[in-house]
Amino acid sequence: MTTKHRVDTDLAPAPRPQFSQGVRTGGLLQTAGQVGTDPATGEYAEGAEAQTLQVLRNVDAVLRAGGASFDDVIMLRVFLASADDFGALNAAFDAFVPAHTPSGVLPARTTVVTGFADPRILVEIDALAVVGGE
Repeated sequence: MTTKHRVDTDLAPAPRPQFSQGVRTGGLLQTAGQVGTDPATGEYAEGAEAQTLQVLRNVDAVLRAGGASFDDVIMLRVFLASADDFGALNAAFDAFVPAHTPSGVLPARTTVVTGFADPRILVEIDALAVVGGE
């Protein structure tokens, strides 16, 4: 069995005690779902586009702590509170993801519209990366 390693960073919001910010096993790195809070202040970004940018920064921080980057991401799962925010989500993706993916190969993405227990959460994203690939 491959050894699993917990991934932690102060550059993303601290996880609840029930889970890790990320887990790396072999060449795979899975991040926990990140939300749009600033890790320094604990405050939520205002609006779906700003929250998505903060979420992507948080995901990036966990990836880097695990020895990966956005260029290593093969899949992003996105959970969106409202379908009305789909345009804002895509605007944030257009601003962030290509700039952090120098290979030009963007990750696959699934987006699900769902509800959150905390109404301040507008978007949550997790990532699956392959580290040390081709």
